[in-house]
Amino acid sequence: MAVVEPVADEPAAIADLPDERALVIADYHAGIEAGLRYERGVELDSAADARREHVLSLLDRTSADRLVVLGDLAHRIPEPEGPEREEIADLVAAVTDRVPMTLVAGNHDAGVAEAFADRLDVIPPAGGRIGSEDGPVGDSVGVVHGHTWPDPDVLAADVVCLGHEHPQVRLSDAVGGSRVERVWLRGSLHTDAFAEELGVTAVDAAGTVPDVVVFPAFNDRSGGTWVNVAGNEFLSPFLPDAIGSAEAYLLDGTRLGPYRDV
Repeated sequence: MAVVEPVADEPAAIADLPDERALVIADYHAGIEAGLRYERGVELDSAADARREHVLSLLDRTSADRLVVLGDLAHRIPEPEGPEREEIADLVAAVTDRVPMTLVAGNHDAGVAEAFADRLDVIPPAGGRIGSEDGPVGDSVGVVHGHTWPDPDVLAADVVCLGHEHPQVRLSDAVGGSRVERVWLRGSLHTDAFAEELGVTAVDAAGTVPDVVVFPAFNDRSGGTWVNVAGNEFLSPFLPDAIGSAEAYLLDGTRLGPYRDV
C-alpha cells in the first residue's frame, strides 16, 4: 500500500511509491507578490528565491526522486509572464537539474504546461495516479488539484491527495486573541460524494475506501479556507462532502481532532 506522510514542520509530504520516493507539495503560487500588487495594491518584497531554496532543501532533506506539485504552480490565472514566469522558470530549472518534476494542472496554471513542456511532466486537471499504473489496485497515489471533479481512476488509489483549498484554522485563546494556522486535513473519502457526478463511489476494486489528504498551501502568503469557522465555504466541488469528519493536523503534527470541532 502506498504511504503518504507529512514532512515534520513543513507544508509538504513524502509519497513512498513502489519505484520512487516523491516529494509532494500544493499551491506554490509563483509570482504571488506581483499578483497581490496588481489585484489589491499590496506591496511585498518578492520571496521567490526563498521559496525555491525551500523546495530544494526539502528535496535534499527527504532524498526524494521526484517533485510533484498538486496544482497552482503559478499565481495569476492568465498565461504566466514577467516576474511570475521568471520565478517558475528558475524553479523548474533548479528542480529538474536534480530530479524529474510533475505538475498536476490547477486552475491557476493556464499556459504553464505549454511554456515548460520540455521540462515538466503534466497531469491534466482531472488528475491521475502515480505509482502502480498496471491496474485499479496497487501501490498508487491519486493526485488532483481539486478545482474540478476527478477522473474516476483517481479514486482507485490507496490515497487521494489534493490541494486548491489552502486549509487553515483560526485558533482563539481565553483572552480574545487569535491566530491562523495552516493545517492538513486527513480522513477517509466519503463513498457517496462522487456517485451522482461520476457514477462511481470512492471504493477501489479491493473493496476498500481510499484515504484522502488535503494539503496546506506551500505558499504562506496565499491565504486559505478557515475550515473551522462557520460561513467559510469550501472551494472544491466535492468538498466538504467527500471528507466527512476528517481530522485537522498542524504542520508540526499536532492533532486537533475533527476539523469542524477545532
